[in-house]
Parts: sequence; structure tokens; C-alpha cells
Amino acid sequence: MPRRYSHTHDPFVALSFAAAATRTLKLGTGIALIPQRDPIITAKSVASLDQLSGGRFIFAVGGGWNVEEMENHGARYDTRFKLLRERVLAMKALWTQEEAEFHGQYVNFDPVWLYPKPKQKPHPPIVLGGESDHTIKRVVEFCDGWFPRAPGGFDPRSAVARLRQAAGAAGRDPTTLSITVFNVPADAATLASYREAGIDRVLLEAPDRPRDEVLRILDRNAPLTKQ
Repeated sequence: MPRRYSHTHDPFVALSFAAAATRTLKLGTGIALIPQRDPIITAKSVASLDQLSGGRFIFAVGGGWNVEEMENHGARYDTRFKLLRERVLAMKALWTQEEAEFHGQYVNFDPVWLYPKPKQKPHPPIVLGGESDHTIKRVVEFCDGWFPRAPGGFDPRSAVARLRQAAGAAGRDPTTLSITVFNVPADAATLASYREAGIDRVLLEAPDRPRDEVLRILDRNAPLTKQ
């Protein structure tokens, strides 16, 4: 397993530093493993970061794949997405209700208060990572956007069509759902094709390398953000 998997900072602490050092930069997890996080504590972290950043937070979530890791957190691989769904729905209740309660198969709490409420209303956008048809169904059911990766052969037009078709089948307005693509090639022609296909946002990789090398990569990619 790459060293960065076990040596990365806590995302909410790191993003708080990024929020304090910037004014317009969007801030997002990439991704938060919801089956491994307490929903009440996570909801408060999300709301606090969104308030302190002036409403710049995007909450990218996922179910995870590391069986041993999630079991150390009390989650099971075969039920992780059911757990994720209930925790997301519970956090939505905590962000939007004065006294929230939730009673599900995996999440259960009586009426509680949670403040601050997020700056963004009703809450920061929730985008779900993954590429499967099951992922898209979950996006349409309880999220605000889709967060696929861009492996070899990724077709942005096909991706947009898949999400729109799933939204239409479920009776949801596809314009209420965004698509953010992770780890897109830093290539102007590729980015243009994503834009033309209707992709809302892309993320370019900033690797875990020495500071000066990362700064050179950021400088090289900066012109791509202005197209």
C-alpha cells in the first residue's frame, strides 16, 4: 500500500488550514470514508468547516475498499453502502433540522441539537465516488453529484448520459446533479472534451512529492484553469 495512504493528514484539519489561507478556493474531501466515521461528529466537522470557509466546502464521500481497515472501525464490507446511506441521511437531518433524530438499521439516535448549521443551504453538496451503476443509483437517490475517477478509456459523454438516464428513470431532475471527475489528465484537449460533454468540474493530481516539485506542477497546470 502506498505510504501516502497511512501518512496523510486528517482532511478536516488540513482543509481548515487551506480555508484560512485562501478566499475563493473550493475545499473538498477526496474522499471521506463514511462507514468509518461517526455521523454526528462528522456532521459537526462538515458544518464547522463550511461556516468558517464561507460556504466553500464540497463533501465527497465513499464506501471504501480496505476490508481490514473498515472492520477496525466497526464496519463490514458487505454492508458498507447501506451504512453509508443511513449516515448520509442522518447527517442531512442534523444539518437541516432544529432537533434531529434518526432511526435506521445501522444509525439510531434520539432528538439532538447540532450547531453550527452549514453556511450552504440546505447543506454542502454531497458527491459520491465510484464508477458502477450501483454508485449512480445512490447518487440519484441521496446525493448532489457524482465523483468518478478517470481511468483509461473514460468517456465523458457516456458518463453524462449514464447519470442523466438514471436520474430520469428515478424521476429526478438531472440538472440538480453535478459531475466532478477525479484525476483527469492535465491536457488542454482532454479538458476541452470534458467541458463540451457537460462535465461540471475536474480535479488534476497534485502528487505527494517535495514542496518545490509540487509547486512546479501547480505552476505548469495553472494555465489550464483559465481556459
